[in-house]
Amino acid sequence: MIDWNTINEEGLLAPTMAKDFPNLPVVKAEGFFYIGADGKKYLDFTSGIATENTGHRHPKVVEAIKKQVDELLHGPIGIINYESILTLARKLQGILPSPLDCFFFGNSGAEAIEGAVKLARHVTKRSYVVSFIGGFHGRTMGALSLTTSKSKYRKSLPVGAGMTYQLPYAQVSETPHGMDHDVYWSQHVEEDFQRLFDHQVSPDEVAAVILEPVLGEGGYVIPPKAWLEKIREICDEHGILLIFDEVQTGFGRTGDWFAANRFGVVPDIMAIAKGIASGLPLSATVASKELMEQWTIGSHSTTFGGNPVACAAACATIDVLKDEGLVENARIQGDYALTKLQALQEKHTVIGKVRGIGLMLGIEIIHPETGEPNGDGLMNILHKCLDKGLILYLSGNKGEVIRMMPPLTIDRDHLEWGISLLEEAIVEYERELRVGVIK
Repeated sequence: MIDWNTINEEGLLAPTMAKDFPNLPVVKAEGFFYIGADGKKYLDFTSGIATENTGHRHPKVVEAIKKQVDELLHGPIGIINYESILTLARKLQGILPSPLDCFFFGNSGAEAIEGAVKLARHVTKRSYVVSFIGGFHGRTMGALSLTTSKSKYRKSLPVGAGMTYQLPYAQVSETPHGMDHDVYWSQHVEEDFQRLFDHQVSPDEVAAVILEPVLGEGGYVIPPKAWLEKIREICDEHGILLIFDEVQTGFGRTGDWFAANRFGVVPDIMAIAKGIASGLPLSATVASKELMEQWTIGSHSTTFGGNPVACAAACATIDVLKDEGLVENARIQGDYALTKLQALQEKHTVIGKVRGIGLMLGIEIIHPETGEPNGDGLMNILHKCLDKGLILYLSGNKGEVIRMMPPLTIDRDHLEWGISLLEEAIVEYERELRVGVIK
């Protein structure tokens, strides 16, 4: 038996893997819940960091995994072919926006990003990539060169080697008073690109522009539709490929199959992962057949990517999302939750901005007197929630944004219960502030 009280002292796991929150010993998971080693049930509003969109251990996904394990456990796609990977490709064709219909399967979101950038550079014969400040694209060296959600991720690592440029991500809350969000940010990003092209890199040297259509770790920031449309227009004008990082936004999380559908903007290349297989490691770099056919045979490969068990889980995941109406449920429950959280914002001075699209909900925690981001306050609230049996997670550059990302199976009763537990924690935190227990 494992002694959970001493496990961290043994030093078995590399400390670079941050145990920022909650480092909770868990023995089982079911539906909306983790069951801790202490026997306590915890309502999980993290979905494995937006991965188990069908909830923990959905019976149809588990059944598909067991069936596949009995038939084929590993299949290096470079040597053999198998049914689950081909079935998955067809199912993905049915939910992705046209013309995204060809797939390179990997194991993780970072791999999908690496593949996307590699494909763009190969096809365009150009070197540079433009990303946006606040974006998170992974921690492998190529993906890290595009990641700017926190500077600590890049510390002491000479990533990028001058091959990437960053522009500001649209922040609707910073729109000047009286100006239309769409008009302002459309003009803003056009000026940003023009400045970049005039002073730093010629557009004919830029292979791709990559962005999260909704910032994930950057704080669940939702840009105006016109901002994305203008970026699409600029890319088309200069022959630059547009990459959407839909690792976190995909598979119903935003209330549509993909954020690209929600915003009506189709990229040339998409990176998908997380919710694809209900917790099993799987990802894909996605593009049109026309684009993929320009990727020289053998210039990219994988041993474990597109594992038959993970593909079987992904096929079942897509079926569950369809059959149980979970994509629509994400939109309905997400809209309801956003309304409830906005009501909390009106009542509690420690809550700053509240944002949401589908079941991607962000709640900023601020110092009530200064309005500044308050990461310490957020952690205090998260620990209080954990004590009450609710698991939430953090995001934002200062760790100031609560990420609420329940599974898409969530019902109204459990959603309201989770929000009520969050409010109880906030009330307790505010009381401690008032009496001077904390500052």
